[in-house]
Amino acid sequence: MGAQKSIHAGKAKIDVNVDFTHKLCAALMLQPFRNSGSPLELVIGSLCIKHPNLFGKSEKLDVLWDKGLYDSNILITYRKPRPEWLAQQSFVVQHSVSPEIGVHGLPDDNFSRSGSGGVNLSRLSAGLDLSEPASSNWSSKTSIKFEHIRPVSDEGRSINRDTHGFPVTCSGGYNDSMVVVKQESRYAKANDRSFSQFSLQIEQGVPILSKWLIFNRFKFVASRGLKLGPAFILTSLTGGSIVGDIAPYQAFAIGGLGSVRGYGEGAVGCGRSCLVANSELTFPLSQMLDGAVFLDCGSDLGSGRHVPGNPALRHGKPGNGIGFGYGLRFKSQLGHFQVDYAVNAFQQRTVYFGFSNLPS
Repeated sequence: MGAQKSIHAGKAKIDVNVDFTHKLCAALMLQPFRNSGSPLELVIGSLCIKHPNLFGKSEKLDVLWDKGLYDSNILITYRKPRPEWLAQQSFVVQHSVSPEIGVHGLPDDNFSRSGSGGVNLSRLSAGLDLSEPASSNWSSKTSIKFEHIRPVSDEGRSINRDTHGFPVTCSGGYNDSMVVVKQESRYAKANDRSFSQFSLQIEQGVPILSKWLIFNRFKFVASRGLKLGPAFILTSLTGGSIVGDIAPYQAFAIGGLGSVRGYGEGAVGCGRSCLVANSELTFPLSQMLDGAVFLDCGSDLGSGRHVPGNPALRHGKPGNGIGFGYGLRFKSQLGHFQVDYAVNAFQQRTVYFGFSNLPS
C-alpha cells in the first residue's frame, strides 16, 4: 500500500514515494526498537527534488530525503559542469540518524536476530567528491569530508556510554569529529559468460585539531561470476582492517543479509579486521523463476577484543560464523522478488525477503 507521484515545477522535477506496506510487514516480523509516538512513524517513503539548471549554467542540484522505520537520511548534492577530461566535482551535505545494530546490537534466537542495544548514530557530514574520468575498466573517486557523529538513545537524548557503562565514542564525550580523506578505486570487466569486479576503499582520518580522530581504514571487495551451462555461480571475498583511533561504531560488523546469512546484523562479531566469503549458485526453474543455493562464512580474525569496550565479548558473539541455505528469485515487469532460507552454525533457521524495483 503506497503512492508514487512525479511533479514538474518549471525545470525541476519532484519525485514523491510514500509506502505503508513496509511498516505493516515489519510490525509482524520484527520486534520494534522503540514505541511509535506519532502516526508519521507508521509511514516510510522518500522525497527527491532534482534541478538540472540551477543558476543557468547547467549546475545540478539534487535533494533526497529517505525515511525508514527507525532511520532517516537527507542528502544534498550540488554539481558544477566541467569538461569530460577533468575530474567531476560534487559538493555534498548529508545528515542521517540510524540504529547502531552491527556493533551494539544484542544477539537473540541463537544469533539469528539482533535487537536494539539502545545506541543510535546521528551523523552530519559535508565535503567535496571528485570523480576521475573512467579509463579502460578502471574508475576512481576521491572525497574529503568533515564528519560529526553524535550517539543518541532510542528516546533521542545524547549519550556517551552504552547500557553496560562503556564509552560509545572515541573521545569519551558526547560526539566525535573528524576530517576523512577517502579514495575509492573500482575495476570491472564482463563478457557473455563471466564478469570480474574489484573495489578498494582507503580512508585516512586527518587530525586537523588534536581532539579529532586519526586512523587508517581499508576495505576491499573482489567478486567473480561465471556461467556454467544454464546455471550461474557467483563468488565474492570481502575484507578490511582499521588502525589508529577508533570508536566502537567504526568496527567491521559481520553477519546478516549481505554478509553471513543465517545471523542477525553483526551477530557473528565485530572487530578491527574482518574477512567474509560468499558463494551462490543460481539455476533456472522456469522463464521467470530461478532457484539458488548459497554458502556464507565470516570471521573477525580474532580482532574483536581490540575494539574499545570489547562489545563483541560482552554480547557473547562467537567471532566466526557459517551460514548456508537455498532460495528463490522471481523476475517480473514490476521488479525482482527474492526469498532466502538460511541456517546458521547453531541450527537456527531464518527467512529473508527482498524486493527491488526495476529501473525506470
